[in-house]
Amino acid sequence: MHTTISSYAKTVTIGHDQPFAIIGERINPTGRAKFQRQLRDGDLSRVEIDVAQQVAGGAMLLDVNMGAPLADEAELMVQAVTLIQRLTDLPLVIDSSIPEVLEAGLAVYQGKALVNSVTAEDERLDTILPLVKRYGAAVIGLPNDEEQIPDEPQERLALTRKLIYTATERYQIPIEDIVIDPLAMPAGADTGNTMRTLETLALIREEFGVNTTCGASNLSFGMPDRHALTAAFLPVAAAHGLTSAIMDARTPQVVTAVRAADLLLGHDDWGAAWIAAYRAAMAAPATQAMPAMPGQAQS
Repeated sequence: MHTTISSYAKTVTIGHDQPFAIIGERINPTGRAKFQRQLRDGDLSRVEIDVAQQVAGGAMLLDVNMGAPLADEAELMVQAVTLIQRLTDLPLVIDSSIPEVLEAGLAVYQGKALVNSVTAEDERLDTILPLVKRYGAAVIGLPNDEEQIPDEPQERLALTRKLIYTATERYQIPIEDIVIDPLAMPAGADTGNTMRTLETLALIREEFGVNTTCGASNLSFGMPDRHALTAAFLPVAAAHGLTSAIMDARTPQVVTAVRAADLLLGHDDWGAAWIAAYRAAMAAPATQAMPAMPGQAQS
């Protein structure tokens, strides 16, 4: 099953037989006090830097979140989407918990966006899914509802059924336009969380075959050497059915792990992409942002 996300000029296909889709996470003010202040002042210069760094790092799509406290998030989303589409032709993920902000971004976006996100709560489904349908977008679904974020994979699967049924039957959204997040919870809080995520991925793939994503940094939250944990997790998750992740595309260690998984899982015919990236890295000047390959440190 293929999920296609597009800009005005480029289409990215997410699928179990496709290279792992790297969604750059950086255009998000959460935990970035200086960026929040800049956004409140209407200064989007940091966005330009984040776009350039993520494109250089190997991002295939860019997540855009303008959730700065006390800022006009809808207006910032309009400005950011417009600016980013001038800077790059990578497709975008419109990210907000506020429906009005999602609609503002979707209304100015040129292409087919991915909406981040909708939960299995009835009110959220009936608010977000009509926007997804109206703008012909795809959507990330989170299998939690009003009552809980389930621990058990079977309970997450049950909420995934609800999400998919509501989207496809009530709103006639094609199943290939539904991307499920299996809920990657911090391993530092409970070391069993990772195995629950992997089991959920396998169950979703077996029953529905839909594409999947997650916030990769969630797994390592609160732990030291976070990049090492993420680099170990993503190839294992890809083998269980994860087809994309919202992740730090600036980190060579993590991007290299994903690209190695593509090769080893048969998603890089003859290793052509791996070899090309290696040659590009070796040819790049030391001061230039280089494709992520083994042995390189993040600048």
